[in-house]
Amino acid sequence: MTTYRLHYFPESGNSYKLALALMLTLCGQTFEPVWTDFGGGVTRTAEWRDTVNRMGEIPVLEEDGRRMTQTAPILLRLAERHGRFGGTTEDERQEILRWLFWDNHKLTGYMAMYRFQRAFTTSPDPAVLDFMRRRLDDFLGILDAHLSGRLFVAAEQVTVADLSMTSYLCFPPNESGYDLAASHPAIAAWLKRIAALPGWRAPYDLLPGQRLRCYV
Repeated sequence: MTTYRLHYFPESGNSYKLALALMLTLCGQTFEPVWTDFGGGVTRTAEWRDTVNRMGEIPVLEEDGRRMTQTAPILLRLAERHGRFGGTTEDERQEILRWLFWDNHKLTGYMAMYRFQRAFTTSPDPAVLDFMRRRLDDFLGILDAHLSGRLFVAAEQVTVADLSMTSYLCFPPNESGYDLAASHPAIAAWLKRIAALPGWRAPYDLLPGQRLRCYV
């Protein structure tokens, strides 16, 4: 039986992708949680980078002792290994890749930075927040339009593209400042469909451990 250890911190949407992307939880897999003191700067130390991840990033997933990083390729590996959420046709797999790349470069990339600066730092630069907010408004508008009239992002059923893109949108709305039910109804309805999956759990329910101080 494959054993998993997940190095994470609770506020990390990318950690949630792997724990929720229920790629572990939804696929019926258990994992050993390894809380990481991101707020204390441990991922920036030479020791941590030498022993856990030279890229200095969270999450890190250990599969039978093998350390893996970068959520998109890990999600694809888990989908193939466990036979779930990977698409059923060549066209679906191509769509999954297209949306995973878009999510990592656009939606997750900006939402992670914006939410962290807005909620977990004491004095974010208003000009920086405004720039990132305008970019996020564009990306969320693209996703909302895409989901209008369809149930899921890349196929007729849930795939890792959905699980990847929902991650940062599942955290409490005060952290991002977005009321998606009011501003992006198609996204809000899609999030409800994902939350209805058997075994789904909210981020802070799934990822225990000391939390960062939230300023909003």
